[in-house]
Amino acid sequence: MKIAKALLAHYDAHARRLPWRMPPGSNEAADPYRVWLSEVMLQQTTVAAVAPYFARFTDRWPTVADLAAAADEDVMAAWAGLGYYARARNLLACARAVARDHGGSFPDTEEGLRALPGVGAYTAAAVAAIAFRRRAVVVDANVERVVARLFAIAAPLPAARPEIRDATDSITPDARAGDFAQAMMDLGATICTPRNPACGICPLRENCAACATADPAAFPVKAAKKARPHRLGHAWWIERADGHVWLVRRPDKGMLGGMRALPSSEWSAPAPPAAPPLPARWSALADPVVHVFTHFSLDLMVHVARVEGDCLPPGEGEWWPLKGLEQAGLPTLFRRAADAAMKETIQDA
Repeated sequence: MKIAKALLAHYDAHARRLPWRMPPGSNEAADPYRVWLSEVMLQQTTVAAVAPYFARFTDRWPTVADLAAAADEDVMAAWAGLGYYARARNLLACARAVARDHGGSFPDTEEGLRALPGVGAYTAAAVAAIAFRRRAVVVDANVERVVARLFAIAAPLPAARPEIRDATDSITPDARAGDFAQAMMDLGATICTPRNPACGICPLRENCAACATADPAAFPVKAAKKARPHRLGHAWWIERADGHVWLVRRPDKGMLGGMRALPSSEWSAPAPPAAPPLPARWSALADPVVHVFTHFSLDLMVHVARVEGDCLPPGEGEWWPLKGLEQAGLPTLFRRAADAAMKETIQDA
């Protein structure tokens, strides 16, 4: 285990200090709740973006039982801005399963963790290794890149993933598997970066097949990207004279499920019809709100109307005070739409 020994020695000296992490070699076990919460938040998201959300969540809901008892809308609002909102719905489902079926304690094996709602292979392995010190093979995007370079794996992603996992298994030690996993993550985040890897200071450079090539950044090999589809949609800003805006709650299933939002159309190509939710004097903003999701991009046309105090738009919704709109927990797309609408309102005033 030459690779593991070299990497753990480097980790002992250079581990990142993160709010959910115990120091390397600590005799104190990590809190499974904090490990699980951080791993869910970190999926598709950077450490810098996650840190303030993690602090707010653990201040407000310090245990998994506290989170399990939280109202859906409160958790979704607290999550707003982190993206990939299905994670927040899975977070609640998992917390409630732990509280209901496991007495508030997480299962301490990969198998038991995988049985929880929304917990996949990666998260189960990470929690088992880091929180419960089980030997588990932990492969996130950083580990995937490090291992693809260590072994110069030539198959393109995603087809290469089984080979990368097997290679990771071959170097994962029986002892300190959690520290090893975190050390691999740190190495990928700080030294073995996607572009311009700092091979000169890497503790594994002598064992790295990609480092011996002229272009270590060529690994992992990536398949050609498919063109991202483009969709169009409409959103309606309905503002009342007393400084309130009409917000709806999106269906639990689907994009931005369960989040507060502006009333909107379907998102499609070609453009859907602009059928406003109620008769009013509508004006369309000059420019659409452009937003890029994982699988498609969107141009959202925003239409603005001001209505009388006794107006009640159709369907379920609520009048939300403009002065407290930040507390509504709008997802990024609709927060940007709201900013654009309010800017138009100020200019027209």
